[in-house]
Amino acid sequence: MNEGLFDHNFFEKLNTVKMSLNMRLSQGMSGSRKSSAKGSSVEFSDFREYMLGDDIRRIDWNAYGRTDKLYIKQFMEEKEGLFRFFIDASSSMEFGEYKKSVMALRLSAALSYIIMNNLDRVFINELRESSIVKGKGMSGGAAFSHLLRDLERIEFSGKTHIAKCISSYAVPRGGVSIIVSDFLDPDGIEGAVKYLVSRKQTVVLIQILAREEIDIDYEGTVNILDMETDERVKITMSNAAIKSYHERLAGMKEELTRISRKYGAHYVSAVSDEDIVEVMLSGFSGILAGIKA
Repeated sequence: MNEGLFDHNFFEKLNTVKMSLNMRLSQGMSGSRKSSAKGSSVEFSDFREYMLGDDIRRIDWNAYGRTDKLYIKQFMEEKEGLFRFFIDASSSMEFGEYKKSVMALRLSAALSYIIMNNLDRVFINELRESSIVKGKGMSGGAAFSHLLRDLERIEFSGKTHIAKCISSYAVPRGGVSIIVSDFLDPDGIEGAVKYLVSRKQTVVLIQILAREEIDIDYEGTVNILDMETDERVKITMSNAAIKSYHERLAGMKEELTRISRKYGAHYVSAVSDEDIVEVMLSGFSGILAGIKA
């Protein structure tokens, strides 16, 4: 269990993000994803089953009397957005003095906080080996503490095949899919992005790398351990080897950028030791403005 992830300092930073975002919106950074009109005065649209965090005042008690199940009334202007997080739970995410897994969970929580307070629904899904551990949908500020507990329970181990995991999931049509990973997957992720786009998903790729993976300062002969396979490799860290590594790292980023452009996805990169406020406001301000509008 990842205890201590969401401490007082984290919530202070979360409030800073929220205030900064509200200020940017008030200065004209607006979107048009959905109307702010709410309540019974707008046109009735549909029913759906009650889920954790819903406003109990919207429960249709007549439907409950007929079916013995709780249903919520939805109205045209308040059709909720559906946001699905796919978090890479492989061992490689535990790398770094400042672990990539910690940044992954905190970014997922911070984005979920903005989304849920906009009365949209969040699903937290774990990517493990070749399958998915699916999470229940949550919305509303009251459900945020439950979401944090779900994130704290995630354990990072083994390896993950992102494309196989996501393609095994019958993703409903429409919504936003957010993949959080280091993307150190030899099979690549284009298949996953292509599948999600075919399901009418807006795709966001969040790549998290450790500082040690970006700024190489090793010298001489070192033993490198693959955290996912436990395979050990002995290499000599010469200037040529370091140059080759940086070229491959740049190539990986270029490939993620290419895939994003090809499929109309959003690509955001972060380093695990960065301040989460800076990451949120520099990398996600446009995306968050669309959510808040």
